[in-house]
Amino acid sequence: MGQSVSSQPSATTSSPPSSCPMHNSPNTPPAAKSSGGCPIDHSSPNAFNPANQMPNLPQTPISSQSVPLPTERTMSSIPRVIDDEAGTGSRQTWEYPSPQQFYNALVRKGMETPAEHVETVVEIHNFLNERAWGEVLKWEKRVAQEDDDEPHLARFKGRPGEMSPKARFWMLAGWLLPSRFNTEPPFDRHDWIVRRPRDGTEVRYVIDYYSAPPTTDGAPGFALDVRPALDSFESIQQRMGVGMDAVWEELREKGWGKSDRGGTQQAMS
Repeated sequence: MGQSVSSQPSATTSSPPSSCPMHNSPNTPPAAKSSGGCPIDHSSPNAFNPANQMPNLPQTPISSQSVPLPTERTMSSIPRVIDDEAGTGSRQTWEYPSPQQFYNALVRKGMETPAEHVETVVEIHNFLNERAWGEVLKWEKRVAQEDDDEPHLARFKGRPGEMSPKARFWMLAGWLLPSRFNTEPPFDRHDWIVRRPRDGTEVRYVIDYYSAPPTTDGAPGFALDVRPALDSFESIQQRMGVGMDAVWEELREKGWGKSDRGGTQQAMS
């Protein structure tokens, strides 16, 4: 994303929904920085409860905390499967951390955020993950069969300090053409492992989170670049197909292939 968010393909621009307190909060929290990212440690073996594979985050307020924070957790729409004692999987959804848990994780990682802003930050965190899952489903529909069940998110990992190859490419493009492309790196990166119920195939998705210009009503803007990692021939085919579709769509919008009379021009052989 850059001066023009649409300069980077496979990206979606998002702003929090109108119900999000970001739209009416008098004290808007600062924009995310490239050194930030999600404070929840998804990679540590001690970060999850083995009984339910959910983050092991305390709900206890910190002594220096300026305001009390809710401890209720919100259920996402992102499906997951939990194996039971009988060996059969029950389909549930992932659960987001509560504002208190999120704040505790921020403090533990030394990420200074006023407690009064945390509820807003959590709203945005959850909103972006919902949008990311929606983009994953768009990719999955390109390869799904008619009777396939919806895929589910098997596991995920936050990698804010590791820039993806595609993000590096756009950074180089911004360095060469700063008037057209962004020079800011993504402020966060996630790798999501999506499992297809048809045959148990697992596909890794890379998600780059970018800051974008504010919306017309002053709400912060975000852009997500969601795509399957180039780990298989099928994923390469998907990426190429979507790239070609985007090129043809842009050409059509520019009127390529149309004559002045409204007919289709034939290329000369």
